[in-house]
This record gives sequence, C-alpha cells and structure tokens, in this order.
Amino acid sequence: MQSEILNVNRPTQPLRLKAALKSYAHTRALKAGELTDPSVELVFDEIEPIHNAFAPMARRQAFDVSELAIVTYLQAKAYGKPLILLPAVVAARFQQGCIICSTARPKPTLDALAGKRIGVRAYSQTTGMWVRAILGETYGVPLEQIDWVTLDRGHLEEYAEPPFVSHAEPGKQLLSMLRSGEIDAAILGNDLPDDPDFTPLIDNAAAADREWYARHGYVPINHVVAVTEDLARTHPLAVRAVYDLLKRGKDSVAAQNAGAPDKLLFGYDALRGPLEETIQYCEQQKLLPRKLSVDEIFADSLRILGESGS
Repeated sequence: MQSEILNVNRPTQPLRLKAALKSYAHTRALKAGELTDPSVELVFDEIEPIHNAFAPMARRQAFDVSELAIVTYLQAKAYGKPLILLPAVVAARFQQGCIICSTARPKPTLDALAGKRIGVRAYSQTTGMWVRAILGETYGVPLEQIDWVTLDRGHLEEYAEPPFVSHAEPGKQLLSMLRSGEIDAAILGNDLPDDPDFTPLIDNAAAADREWYARHGYVPINHVVAVTEDLARTHPLAVRAVYDLLKRGKDSVAAQNAGAPDKLLFGYDALRGPLEETIQYCEQQKLLPRKLSVDEIFADSLRILGESGS
C-alpha cells in the first residue's frame, strides 16, 4: 500500500499549497523562497499573531498546511477533524516565567493559590495548559480550586469548558485586570510585558525551568504543523515535501542552536515521549473529550513519511 501511494508520478508543475507559518529563524528561508522543492510551492498567508490561524484551520481546514498549537491539534483530533499531525515542532518554550503578578500588591504564594483568580486568554491556550501542568505537578497547586478567568473561547466550537472556568466581560484585557486587582495572576505567552509593574509569580523561573528540563528531557511544545487529510489523500508526495522543507529549515539554524536544548523536535522517536506527557496533561485538565494515543496520532502520517519521519 505504501509503495503504491508514494511511487505515483511527480507533477510537472509544483503543487500550490495555501500555508500559514509564523516567521521564525528556522522558517525564514522557507518563507523567503530560499528553501524549495520542485513538487510544491507554499503560498503563505501572513497572519499576525499566528494564533489567529488556528481556529480557521481546526474548524474548516482553511489552509493546506498550517502551524497549530499542540492543544488545538489534540482537540481537533479528538473531535474528528480531518487534520494530520506532522512530527515537526516549530515553537517550544520554557513556561515558568509566563505566569505573572502585579508588583503593586502582595505576591501570591504558590501554596495559597486555591480560591485565587488567574487570567488566561483561553482555557485551552497551550501556554495556559503548560503553566497549569507545572503548577499542579511541580508545586502541588489544586488546579480545580482556582477560578480560571478567560477572555476568549477555545478554537474548537464543540469544546465545553469545565465549571471552574469563567469569562471576563467583553473588552477586558489581562494586564489591566491584573493592575486593577480583578485577577491575582495572569498567564501570557508571546505577549509577556517588559514592564516593572509585573513580575513572575514563580521565583527564579529560569532555574526552575532548567530543573523541569532535567526531569522531563524536553522543552514544552507550543506549536506543531498540521496538514489536511484531503492533501494527504490526494497528494502524499506533497506532504513528504513539506515535512522535508520544514526539517531543512531546522537544519539551517543548527549551528546557532548548538549546545542549547532542542526546541524544534522532529521525528516520531523524538516526539513520542513529549506527546504522551502532553496528552496526559490535557486529560488531567479536562481539555479532551476522549482518550487519545500517540500511536493513533502517528498512524495518520506514518504511511506517508515512513522512515523519513523517524
């Protein structure tokens, strides 16, 4: 079956694919057209912030290829959306500096967070999932005893949030709510402020992240890449080409990342353990409607990528 799929004739013209990827060091050459493959042409929609691409991709497959938050992908898979994960991480981050509080008020202690109000853009936001996982696992915080105050709904319309999630009034912003004391802490990702009015809730967050990495062996995954089932069914060689281009993008920045923890995990072997833990954290936080397994997820692309995805 695999050989029949992958030995089809290559098209004489490159297949144009609608794509959404943020501009990172490892995607710059790909987006600039400096990394190419004769079988595909990626036509990028410039979307800023990139999370605005996630709901259209998850709900209606608005792109052939798209960056996707790992929690959004897992929810999409659990709800039967026709998306396929490529074993390619394009964004990962240490997370313990992402929960902040106001310097104008007494700093909440980690052992007294029960009953507090913590703001996050959406309960299903991946950064929020990781911060909660760390609070619960590392510091013993009772996650369901916190009022998680959100601004947005999740990317999957089918998802029903647990009862300990509440919604701020329309127009509210996390930093202004933190300044006014409406919330006791807030979780932010790429929009973390460089402002002396705010400080990390977790002391020595960088050292705490190093300890977490020493225990777990990977950097928490934020964004992966997904393709549509339709593309995989009709043009499997294009899917392999996209994966190879992404991997070449990682290879292009290997020298500058040498010696640092690998934030761009590629391949089934590298992703298996981190993905198993990510699924476990999502289940604990009531983010998934059903059980998922890594084997179920990998099976979608394994027949196309084969050994090239290992």
